[in-house]
Amino acid sequence: MAQIHALLFISDRPLHAEEVADLLGLARSNVSNSIKELLGWRLIERVPLLGDRRDHFTAEKDIWEMVTRIAAGRKAREVEPAEAALKACVARAANDPQLSNDAKERLSAMLDFVTTMSRWHDEMLSVPKPALMRLIKLGAGVTKLINWRPGKSKDAG
Repeated sequence: MAQIHALLFISDRPLHAEEVADLLGLARSNVSNSIKELLGWRLIERVPLLGDRRDHFTAEKDIWEMVTRIAAGRKAREVEPAEAALKACVARAANDPQLSNDAKERLSAMLDFVTTMSRWHDEMLSVPKPALMRLIKLGAGVTKLINWRPGKSKDAG
């Protein structure tokens, strides 16, 4: 799937599935399945070409948009179900007298972490791309913004 996505990303023109299979030396069925998956992730799209009845495909060329779609897809497929399962576990654990308070606290801490990261992801989507890029380029320098230093208490600041 990654090879097909990469080929469509670098291609200067839309390609049909047979071309993709030939260029990459892949079975047509594998190409078809991968194309369906890439369409589901909204990383590629069908493009009609005048005079050709076959489906042609092109990839999203905007890297920010591509990464945003991948992150949203991963969140929907992995993070959100994990968060829902953790909520159910925390609710059940609250009424389980056989579960230690330490175990209940660890479950609650895990749920809090997952919920916080999920909320952070959603908030970052609203940050304008140029501002987000500046923040990313700050790298470890971002710790200066929150007054954190190595050796300083993890809860301080």
